[in-house]
Amino acid sequence: MHRSTEQPKAPGAFGLGSAGGDAAALSGVSMSSKEFSSSSWKKLGDRLFAFSARSFAILALILLVGIIISLIYESWPSIRTFGIGFVFSTDWDPPMEKFGALIPVYGTLVTSAIALLIAVPVSFGIALFLTELSPVWLRRPLGVAIELLAAIPSIVYGMWGLLVFAPIFAKYGQPLLSATLGKLPFIGALFSGPPIGIGLLSAGIILAIMIIPYIASVMRDVFDVTPPMLKESAYGVGCTTWEVMWGVVLPYTKTGVIGGVMLGLGRALGETMAVTFVIGNTNFLNSVSLFDPGNSITSALANEFAEADPGLHTAALMELGLILFVITMIVLVISKLLLLRLAKGEGAKS
Repeated sequence: MHRSTEQPKAPGAFGLGSAGGDAAALSGVSMSSKEFSSSSWKKLGDRLFAFSARSFAILALILLVGIIISLIYESWPSIRTFGIGFVFSTDWDPPMEKFGALIPVYGTLVTSAIALLIAVPVSFGIALFLTELSPVWLRRPLGVAIELLAAIPSIVYGMWGLLVFAPIFAKYGQPLLSATLGKLPFIGALFSGPPIGIGLLSAGIILAIMIIPYIASVMRDVFDVTPPMLKESAYGVGCTTWEVMWGVVLPYTKTGVIGGVMLGLGRALGETMAVTFVIGNTNFLNSVSLFDPGNSITSALANEFAEADPGLHTAALMELGLILFVITMIVLVISKLLLLRLAKGEGAKS
């Protein structure tokens, strides 16, 4: 009888071992499928995020284009009737249907310029004090107090300006300016005339008070991001606080500073109720004096839009809104070109 010479199979070579290998292979396939599923979900999430971000950006552009088209469409009767002369005309006579934008545009630009001339140096001084000179115990409550000024409604500023500031300014401020700056050549004409309290200068000062919190808060925040090593190095070689701010902090943070100033300018250009209370709301331009009452684009819209007759009057007001939109866009373009020029200058120096 022939005896088989085959050795018994080791339990694990083909039996249990085969089952274990199959299990390992199945486990590997399962892990691979899980990784594939996780990777697919991540890719899907990235695509959804990119699509959402792109959609929001496109939506902003659509809204911008829609606003421009609607303003042009609603103001087209005025554009067709008056043409480019609308911008340079001082006429504003609704019963006679004669309209011109020169006085509102002039008032808007003058009050915004006055606000910037006052607010920028004051805001810089506030930011300098908070970041470099203020005691630690005073820095936080003072910063919060300045930020709270930005939360005050504009109509409150307007009522305060009309009822409190204007009488005091007419009694003390305007006579003082007439007796000092009014005696100077060239600029003296800007500070002449009767002291009535309200007018272009009063509106500019109220606007300055309103935009100081915005500019000062932005300046303070961008000054804080300056690396301490840069400032300490400047102090170490004997620089004063002013030299450190002018030679180190401002060059490092100029983009943020200009952005804060543009934010304040945009706030001044678009302010309505506060200006309406104190500017005087007259459509006459008798002199260059800042004491005289005037008008602005926003105050004209606030005063007349609700009662404007359908037709040319409403179209003229809509064209005023279009002009304000164009002015704001020009300001933003100029600020962008300024930043590009500064960046180009830095590249040339390096």
